Amino acid sequence: MIFPKVRSAVDAALQAYSKYSGFNAVELGKEFHEVISSDKDFLNKVELLDAVFDNNPQVEVLREVFFDLLLINFFSADVKKLEEDYLDTPEWEAIEEETIDRGTELLNLLLYLNECEDEGIEPELEDFLKEFLLVDEDEFQDEYRIYEPIISNQVLAEGSLVDISGVAATLPDDAELKELFYPIMAYFRNTKPAANAADDVAQHAPDKPFDVAVYEILTNFK
Repeated sequence: MIFPKVRSAVDAALQAYSKYSGFNAVELGKEFHEVISSDKDFLNKVELLDAVFDNNPQVEVLREVFFDLLLINFFSADVKKLEEDYLDTPEWEAIEEETIDRGTELLNLLLYLNECEDEGIEPELEDFLKEFLLVDEDEFQDEYRIYEPIISNQVLAEGSLVDISGVAATLPDDAELKELFYPIMAYFRNTKPAANAADDVAQHAPDKPFDVAVYEILTNFK
């Protein structure tokens, strides 16, 4: 099955990408729904997902964030049909090893949003960094290194999209959060945005099709 919030996120991302790229990605929605909701095992689903992107290179930039959505759907829906401790089995460890280079840091934020919903709290940037990622703890310095651009620019969550875009442009090309910095910070400016918020986000986005697609994933993942 496909988790409702994953379906909403997929559809919103494809609509946004279509609007700002000129390519009709919406028509791929059915294929993505079928892949994510199929009864095949996770690695077979990954193959099916990659096939959609291989056949539609116009949406290549969405491949890894859609992998994140495939994985979050597995955690939210598929795993419930497996044995209770499946995520602790050698089989799952092997899958993790095989897919270790796949996906993006968006997965952490989606997991955090799930946790917020479970606990009935509103998402907040400081809470995400300190209570979920534990970036202040000595044993989580890898997370600190990855998220340092966001940690050092937390004030931007209360600032303007122009400022966020400006900082995004200064991040080094090898920064792991370079592509996600703008849409993540734009999301945390207002986690309950107005209906036209995506248009404002698009106006200052470094990469409109990708940035707004990711932003729409976050605002529709509910």
